[in-house]
Amino acid sequence: MLFVSGYCIGQQLVYKPINPAFGGDTFNYQWLLSSAEAQNQFEDPNASEREVLSDLEQFQKDLNRQVLGSLSRSVFDSQLGDGLQEGTFTVGDLALEVFETPEGLVINILDTSTGEQTQIIIPN
Repeated sequence: MLFVSGYCIGQQLVYKPINPAFGGDTFNYQWLLSSAEAQNQFEDPNASEREVLSDLEQFQKDLNRQVLGSLSRSVFDSQLGDGLQEGTFTVGDLALEVFETPEGLVINILDTSTGEQTQIIIPN
């Protein structure tokens, strides 16, 4: 027994994480994602409700978007002139408030129909 113990070799066990979120190799990310998607048995209930548009319908939708964008630009230009001046302006359901602060030009936009609002700051 004394002679056998001299020939036994041991090694230290080291844990190496696989998941990149826990310190593993970043190249494992794609493999982990594809493996998780392959095992996913759940279906999106809204997936069947998505419309599949023909090329003609898609073209009509894009054209409407461009016409409405052009119209809103022309209304915006007629309201504000060449540039943004301080003041309060109304464009459809939107109420715009433009004013200068030490941080820069601030534009508050309020949708009067829904009450949603946002603020845009253009730094000096």
